[in-house]
Amino acid sequence: MKIIFALLFVGFVGNLFAQTTAPTKQDTVLIEPVDFFRQILQNHPIAKQANLLSDFGKQEIRLARGLFDPKFNSSLVRKDFKDKLYYEVWETQLKVPMWIGELKGGFDRTRGDFLNDESKLPLGGLDYVGLTVPLGQGLLIDYRRATLREAQYMKEILEAERVKIINKVLLQAAKDYWAWFEAHNQYLLAKKGYELAAVRYEGIVERVIQGDAAAIDSTEAFITVQDRQITLQKAQVGYQNARLMVSNHLWDNDGNPLELTELQRPTQQINRQSILTTNELLSYAAQNHPELIKFDFKLKQLDVQRRMAIEMFKPVIDVSYNFLGIGSRFDGSLANPFTNNFKWGFNVAFPLIWRKERAKYQQTKIKIAQTSFDRLQTNREIGNDIRALHNELEVTEKLLTQVAAMINNYQILVAGELEKFRNGESSVFLVNSREGKLLEAEGKLIELKAKYAKIRATLLWAAGKGVED
Repeated sequence: MKIIFALLFVGFVGNLFAQTTAPTKQDTVLIEPVDFFRQILQNHPIAKQANLLSDFGKQEIRLARGLFDPKFNSSLVRKDFKDKLYYEVWETQLKVPMWIGELKGGFDRTRGDFLNDESKLPLGGLDYVGLTVPLGQGLLIDYRRATLREAQYMKEILEAERVKIINKVLLQAAKDYWAWFEAHNQYLLAKKGYELAAVRYEGIVERVIQGDAAAIDSTEAFITVQDRQITLQKAQVGYQNARLMVSNHLWDNDGNPLELTELQRPTQQINRQSILTTNELLSYAAQNHPELIKFDFKLKQLDVQRRMAIEMFKPVIDVSYNFLGIGSRFDGSLANPFTNNFKWGFNVAFPLIWRKERAKYQQTKIKIAQTSFDRLQTNREIGNDIRALHNELEVTEKLLTQVAAMINNYQILVAGELEKFRNGESSVFLVNSREGKLLEAEGKLIELKAKYAKIRATLLWAAGKGVED
């Protein structure tokens, strides 16, 4: 029987150590959270995609400013029939939109035997420089100014959307990172538990062979080794899968995916520095949360549309005045521009019922109300999320302290039970039981550390901040 136990020990334990011991020892590399998140911000495809929103917003403003670009136009129409020049009309014009109204200048020349009297001009053609100003609709705001203002607000909306997308990417990365942290430490704990059980089994077998222990004790120790080997294998698979999930977030500068190696490890510490108070986080969120910022600028856009809708109720009253001169000579016009060599006019138009204008105005008011209600509800949800997560963080922090104290007590129990076992006053069952409770408590502490880090990251994200403060 003793020989059987000796052979069983040598074969089984030797095989287990061969599976769990690395053939060579190499230096490991710690991947700190700050470096991990910096890598994501620089190279993650979604982060790069989000950064394009800022450029898109700039182009929206450029597009709107294009409505103020000067426009040059020239047209020539000529008709010849039966050796006669019926008419030739050449019109050249430059229009320069201004913040209010429009500045224009041009040159017209006409020739022909069949021109209308009003189209006949001096032989040298006619130059003009003039101005058109709205006195009614379009005086306070018009399509050009409204479009530009909305584009400027859209840039801010897109910037808030960029922050929102990046924060979401960082939050998922933080959860995966701390899951990796938990899996790695659970694997180390399982390995430690297995090694303790294997060493104890070795000692029990020696004692059985020497006749100092009952054979049943080796069976008890052997079952513990088997159980902890299963736990170790599960922890190893969980650790490998967690490492793969973290690799999803890693890319190099050229856009190539990176894979974590077995030598790369997560940090061994979590950030337990005091976080902002609930009121401070609520105040920060009220000013900086990307969702609320989007609502604020959306309301500003709608206010521009409301002003435009009000402007449509006004009658169109456009007044224009042009200085006239032959060729490039404006001397007569400039000497007395309001009594000779000028052209002026006005245009008046207004609807009689305003059904379209009233409908547009009411639609805009409804959109403003809808957006305001959405913002109100979102603000409430953000506030309650911050409060709930802050409460959970505080409770988890207390649990960390309590479990750490419990581990100290378990260590005292295990040390005492081992001493009693060496003196023959205890059993393998009691030693394994005490040790199992200690390992369970240490596993709980690892789980709580990872949970604390995830809650902290989620709380900062809920307030609109990054996952690390």
